[in-house]
Amino acid sequence: MIKRIIRRIKTVSLEFEVFLLHVVGFIPSHHLRRLFYRLGGLKIGWGSTIHMGVRFYNPWNIEIGKDTIVGEGTVLDGRDKLKIGDHVDIASEVMIYNSEHNINSENFAKAEEVIKEPVEIEDYVFIGPRAIILPGVTVKKGAIIGAGAVVTKDVEEFQIVGGVPAKPIGERKLKNLNYKLGRAAWFR
Repeated sequence: MIKRIIRRIKTVSLEFEVFLLHVVGFIPSHHLRRLFYRLGGLKIGWGSTIHMGVRFYNPWNIEIGKDTIVGEGTVLDGRDKLKIGDHVDIASEVMIYNSEHNINSENFAKAEEVIKEPVEIEDYVFIGPRAIILPGVTVKKGAIIGAGAVVTKDVEEFQIVGGVPAKPIGERKLKNLNYKLGRAAWFR
């Protein structure tokens, strides 16, 4: 009984912290949002930008490299480790999950029955709008994920993928990537 009460208090506290970070996501100042996100446990590299309306789950498990842009309305799941590299461009409304229900479990909805696997996005990756990346996926250096793609398997270096489920549709010609994504839009 006591363990259940303590677990419930922890769950409500976490939900409240996630709610506060959601509210912070609508402050129309990039610099203030980044400050609050760091205070909430998010690791954010120098020069990285997180646009308005981004949602986080368990932010202390999320690491964002330098000069990375996260677009409006994106969902970043930190229920397991989520590592995003340097110079990554994540478009609007992308969803990156590292936790999902175990559809074969008798206790489908129980938290201890979920499947959790880390997700890693390496350097110089571009993720198109409304793409979804599922648990256990690694997106390797220079890869491109097309708009609306559902990524269920690893994406190789410089590979371009698209579709549902995502499949290779091309390869990035430029292999010597050395660009910067630019400065942050202050009120976006």
